[in-house]
Amino acid sequence: MRIVSWFSCGAASAVATKIALETYPQALIVYCDTGSEHPDNKRFLKDCENWFGKEIKILRSEKYKDTWDVFERTKYLSGVKGARCTTELKKVLRNEFQQVDDVQVFGFDATETKRASKFKDNNPEVILYTPLIDKNISKKECFKMLQDAGIKLPAMYLLGYKNNNCIGCVKGQSGYWNKIRKDFPDVFERMAKIERKLNAAINKSYAGDGKRKRVFLDELDPTSGRYESEKSIGCGVLCDIGELENEDGR
Repeated sequence: MRIVSWFSCGAASAVATKIALETYPQALIVYCDTGSEHPDNKRFLKDCENWFGKEIKILRSEKYKDTWDVFERTKYLSGVKGARCTTELKKVLRNEFQQVDDVQVFGFDATETKRASKFKDNNPEVILYTPLIDKNISKKECFKMLQDAGIKLPAMYLLGYKNNNCIGCVKGQSGYWNKIRKDFPDVFERMAKIERKLNAAINKSYAGDGKRKRVFLDELDPTSGRYESEKSIGCGVLCDIGELENEDGR
């Protein structure tokens, strides 16, 4: 039986891994590299390796270079079943790597008991270990634990993002994309062009008659949305668009 900790370069998964290693020093630490995350993640990964005292095994897709490659070749961004990039660059790799009797460590924090329960319901074959929930540790506490360990938080957190996802996440809402427009204008423009090419809009509006309408990034009002009030857009085991919708966005 293996202990496999899924490290995502996020604060919660880093602390979950550190706690798991205290009980299971033989645990494998595995990271799925999407190719589209902030370059600073490489620094954070190395810092965490030093903190863990163990090497992190990196998995990469043999089929796709990065999220942009997935979008271009599959001609798909996101839908009710989630984002295609998460499926191809994370879920497929996890399914290929995992073994039936693995104990799998995920960084669900103390506020995510419902998400952990949903994961259990949808993946009854997985032996799940959630150290942050077991110890009632929140994401904010994870930030502090990393800082106390002398580890600088990943750049995306320092820029004010709630998650350390790929730059330009297709699960983001209007406030998120207007923040991307400001912080990473090249990414915003690239996604806007892909939307038009695929005739698929990430954002939605319910203005006027109440019917859901597509809003392409190149027509998104720069003042639209409130990123601070938008729900967190996790990427990985529960990439479910339905649970991320809220009233002012999609």
